[in-house]
Amino acid sequence: MWARWVLAGYLIGFLEGSCVHILDLARDGIHAYASFPQASLQVFFVSLAMLDPLVAVLVGLVRREGIWLASAVMVTDVFANWWGNRHWLQDDPARLVWLSPITLFGLFVVAFLLPLHRAVVRTRVAQP
Repeated sequence: MWARWVLAGYLIGFLEGSCVHILDLARDGIHAYASFPQASLQVFFVSLAMLDPLVAVLVGLVRREGIWLASAVMVTDVFANWWGNRHWLQDDPARLVWLSPITLFGLFVVAFLLPLHRAVVRTRVAQP
């Protein structure tokens, strides 16, 4: 039962991320993340417009791959946000509040990686 709630949390988070990144691209095009000076971060954040919906679909289908991909995406996303915003954080530490939701969601996803994976494997094995 708990696994369904965790999967729902994953799904809500990645659907929200999908909307944010797709709307950013719809509004500002390929240069939506030009405020990040590193081209690698810009490319990564653009790629989230495809990765976040992919994770949402895989998690919605209760696929083990979706659970692992969710963790990989969130670890990378949290790191990229902290790295890309590090100069603003030095100038204005209050911006930590802005990074709190993504950091907390990333911790949530990673914390449930192994328990959720085990629960999904057990459920699949138990089904004929």
